[in-house]
Amino acid sequence: MCDLVARTGRHQQRYEDGRRLVAGCIPFRYRANNDETSDDKHKKLVEVLMINSQSGPGLLFPKGGWENDETVEEAAAREAMEEAGVRGDIVVRCLSMYARF
Repeated sequence: MCDLVARTGRHQQRYEDGRRLVAGCIPFRYRANNDETSDDKHKKLVEVLMINSQSGPGLLFPKGGWENDETVEEAAAREAMEEAGVRGDIVVRCLSMYARF
């Protein structure tokens, strides 16, 4: 059973220059390479987790609004639990930043 209740509403959400800030994550795990045809059985494979979009077709990574009372890492972890039901260790890497116009 999940001990986390999904937050609702946008009154606690962070905004910058009129744009809502979001936090997200790319849930991943390593698994052993058990491919008998592979030359390098010692390499680990990376599996990523994506979720179905509720607003339309397609897959995406868990993400959502970054709220005033949490760090960006806490927001990303909360979104991973709320949207994908997963927990894990946070490896902080900013892949990119962009503005949607």
